[in-house]
Amino acid sequence: MTDHTTSTTEPSRATPRRKATMLKPQTSATRELVRLDGLWRFALDSADVPEPWAAPLDTPLEAPVPASYNDLFTDPRIREHVGWAWYQRSVRVPRGWAGDRVIVRVDAATHEGVVYVDDVKVAEHVGGYLPFEADITEHVTPGAEFRLTIGVDNELTMETIPPGTIEVAADGRRVQRYFHDFYNYAGLARSVWLASRPAVHVDDVTVVTELEGTTGIVRVDTVVSADAAVRATLRDASGTVVGTADGASATIRVADATLWQPGAAYLYQLTLEALVDGEVVDEYALPVGIRTIEVRGAEFLINGEPFYFTGFGKHEDTAVRGKGHDDAYLVHDFQLMDWIGANSFRTAHYPYAEEVMEFADRHGIVVIDETPAVGLNLGLIGGITGAPKLATWSPGTIGDAAQAAHAQVLRELVARDKNHPSVVMWSITNEPASNEEGAREYFEPLVQLTRELDPSRPVTFVNVMMAPAGTDLVADLFDVICLNRYYGWYVNTGDLAAAEAGLETELRAWESLYGKPLIMTEYGADTMPGVHSVWDQPWSEEYQTAVLDMFHRVHDRVPALVGEQVWNFADFQTSAGIFRVDGNKKGVFTRDRKPKAAAHALRTRWTAMRDRAS
Repeated sequence: MTDHTTSTTEPSRATPRRKATMLKPQTSATRELVRLDGLWRFALDSADVPEPWAAPLDTPLEAPVPASYNDLFTDPRIREHVGWAWYQRSVRVPRGWAGDRVIVRVDAATHEGVVYVDDVKVAEHVGGYLPFEADITEHVTPGAEFRLTIGVDNELTMETIPPGTIEVAADGRRVQRYFHDFYNYAGLARSVWLASRPAVHVDDVTVVTELEGTTGIVRVDTVVSADAAVRATLRDASGTVVGTADGASATIRVADATLWQPGAAYLYQLTLEALVDGEVVDEYALPVGIRTIEVRGAEFLINGEPFYFTGFGKHEDTAVRGKGHDDAYLVHDFQLMDWIGANSFRTAHYPYAEEVMEFADRHGIVVIDETPAVGLNLGLIGGITGAPKLATWSPGTIGDAAQAAHAQVLRELVARDKNHPSVVMWSITNEPASNEEGAREYFEPLVQLTRELDPSRPVTFVNVMMAPAGTDLVADLFDVICLNRYYGWYVNTGDLAAAEAGLETELRAWESLYGKPLIMTEYGADTMPGVHSVWDQPWSEEYQTAVLDMFHRVHDRVPALVGEQVWNFADFQTSAGIFRVDGNKKGVFTRDRKPKAAAHALRTRWTAMRDRAS
């Protein structure tokens, strides 16, 4: 039996808004979509070509989209290039799009992008992991071709998120320094699209779900581009209509709702129609998972039941492609997570491709969604990257401009990912200098902003080992405290007895001081596959397993600890240096996804936990 709301009067009208909010383009009864992936002409920025968008690029190079460009070519000047690079191709607008708006959408340009249609700049965007778009209707003709040029700038400064500095070498080369421990891949790492949508269209949707007993409550807020009525229809997985409602702000009640559960995803289909004079002028559909999220004391609850996170910090990182999205790796990585018994991951340390989030929605994987605010700790990585050690929070380092950029990233992240049922928490930063003076002034407004943008989800941050309980200045601002700890690796190296005692002492201190849920979001040890030892020998496969086992013994003794995510899912590339041997080797899988011994040990633990939970 289905309980639904249906209006018999004229639907109320949504309030128009000028700026679109990045709903993902789709094909529907009123929309069409062309993927512009493939080989594009490619060139580095050059003083010899001051306006590369003004004519066809004169270059022998071609680069695939999506992919980072750094590892594609043998020329070291391209791999270590600092500054703008240019992609270009010809695009034909489908002739059937006359009368529609024509949109170019860039899923990501790392770290700044600019788009030209022929010689007209139509869009620019700062931030490397979130989408942007341009309405190019006035610059193109249905049925005709145009020249599409996209510039990408990989520079990081103290005003970008993540931060960095640029040095000029003695020979005049510009050298990028940064404060995060993964390679600064650049380019068009995700898809580029040409999309049509009606002049009057659904511009934004926000869906929040609740439960009243067994009844699911689906609250829908819709924004349209112009004056129009709105009709919402909810269907179950079989396509049966389970509820309808009219109006820009609508509520649909679903009796005996099937819930979206970790490991057992169930998705309803919400269709939104914009109507003018009773005629449907636009249709937009999105999946809806009915579920609730709550932090209660030291528990993290999904659908009112305590949830224990098992899984990984991951990276978008593969050989040759760099951070380029790849559907084959997407499927294989999720298969490996299922094999090992993982139920979750963190998007360390930036928003992942939307295809990843959609896959998590469909397969019941829980996601901690993180901003690119990594490296806000100028003294932490200096010894690894060679960057200078500086005070983090100051006008000359991470100051007002960086905070404003951070706030904009939060707005864009929440706007993009707010409707994914897999996303259960926002992580606003990874390993900041939260023990330094100025940290609270920096983060308190950002926490408040995140809660205003989305009151339905908890907010967290990831605490660094150098800011333990009692020295950290911001943890009380958050709902959940995530901890990255490397007892047995960076401290107590090779002495797991001391490591175990130190880890438990610290976790008890966090538990006592805050009484909030704790999640171990990073722990592990670098490991070279094939290195073996009968002793506690760092870098051996046995030692990686022993470190994880030590952490797990402590986890099982601390009630406030509600999750464990190993660092890392797979080995990944970092900047060059003697500290990293062809990258970070903390993965339980190699970079090409071969299991180390620790993967089998984790599988034993996590599949047993999964079996008990079911």
